[in-house]
Amino acid sequence: MSEQTKKSGDIMIPQTSKKRVVIIGGGFGGLKIAKGLRKKNFQVVLFDRHNYHTFQPLLYQVATAGLEPDSIAGPLRKRLKNFKDFYFRMATVESVDTSRNCIITEIGELAYDYLVIANGSLTNYFGDSELERNVFPLKQIPHALNLRSQLLQSFEKAVLQSDTEEKQSLMNFVIVGGGPTGVELAGALGELKLHVLPKDYPEINFKKMMIYLVEGLPRLLNGMSHEAGENAFNYLKRFDVQVLVDKKLKSYDGKTVTLDDGMSIPASTLIWAAGVKGNILPGVADASVFKSRIKVDEYCKVIGTDNVYAIGDVAYFPTEAYPNGLPMLAPVAIQQGTLLAKNLVNLDKGKEMKKFEYLDKGSMATIGRNKAVVDLPGNIRMKGFIAWWVWMFIHLLSIIGFRNKWIVLSNWIWNYFTFDRSTRLIIRPYVKKPARQEKEPEKEEVTSR
Repeated sequence: MSEQTKKSGDIMIPQTSKKRVVIIGGGFGGLKIAKGLRKKNFQVVLFDRHNYHTFQPLLYQVATAGLEPDSIAGPLRKRLKNFKDFYFRMATVESVDTSRNCIITEIGELAYDYLVIANGSLTNYFGDSELERNVFPLKQIPHALNLRSQLLQSFEKAVLQSDTEEKQSLMNFVIVGGGPTGVELAGALGELKLHVLPKDYPEINFKKMMIYLVEGLPRLLNGMSHEAGENAFNYLKRFDVQVLVDKKLKSYDGKTVTLDDGMSIPASTLIWAAGVKGNILPGVADASVFKSRIKVDEYCKVIGTDNVYAIGDVAYFPTEAYPNGLPMLAPVAIQQGTLLAKNLVNLDKGKEMKKFEYLDKGSMATIGRNKAVVDLPGNIRMKGFIAWWVWMFIHLLSIIGFRNKWIVLSNWIWNYFTFDRSTRLIIRPYVKKPARQEKEPEKEEVTSR
């Protein structure tokens, strides 16, 4: 691409004779590519609709008042400061034009030499608009804060509620999806029920608080070993979580949860953790999309293109071990981002690119204090206290930034010894309730004599 064609319109990116790499998404994969191209012969432009990176595996702890939101997030500009010829723009990419080698955003257009799509995944509601309106997802920090407020406001309302059925509805919490997110969230709610909430709300009988975990498959943690699923089931039962496997959600109208077997649960809160889909951008050819993900080859290049790449959750790359595509996990995005940065450098130097091979380093999930399950390569299975320490150690290493690591560790130590959650704050825009209407006294009927 010539220097003249690399105009940036309203985006205000300097023209350059270097090859321009545009990265869409500041998640695990996008950050790895940006860092891998540091001090290389490229101009790098990163787009994200937020100005921060989120450590998504710990969102459930923000939602259950265990961590502050800023402890699992970090400003993207800070993470990539002092990078030569690097630019960040906070904007939503609306579409891609592969014929003109440019992206279209809400703030203008930008041409690229290489495009990397690393914008992750979206919550999948499977086309159910009513479900989308009424449930609480957990993919972003605003989602976590909204869910935290919903949980705490439910108990504030329950304190004031005299109607038995309405009060029970406020104290019923349904989680749909028995993967790591659903299991970890159910365990965290179970700990709140046992150790924290009774002290805050002595007027409430928390034996009546019900936590339901609904999973459409016959067992929990389907992506992990059978032993891990069984252990998670047993741990959740200790928290008095009602685990409903082999059952699917039929409908939810904001008041009543209806399952496919006819079971009905009155609940004011339903948390949706039942699936995600790739965040497909308009302009990506239909032939390049499969199962709501973008088909890529062994070099992470989008099928049918010459200079467009996709990594992480949005990319579909089947292997013998993963015929349905690589799992939508952070390690996949990190490994793909690391290799793609090296391959772009090799491509610029005329060297041979390396094929991507996913190295599975294991899976894990925690179900509360001293309770976790870990599957490691070589059929190594761990559970309980040891697995819990392994889970904490791996997550601490993965969190970006020393400050965040220290804050998370401090919170975990405090929670462990005090059984306390220090961020039980309701943060929502205040909505003033309508003034109560005093009932007018009935007028005495006047009769003539």
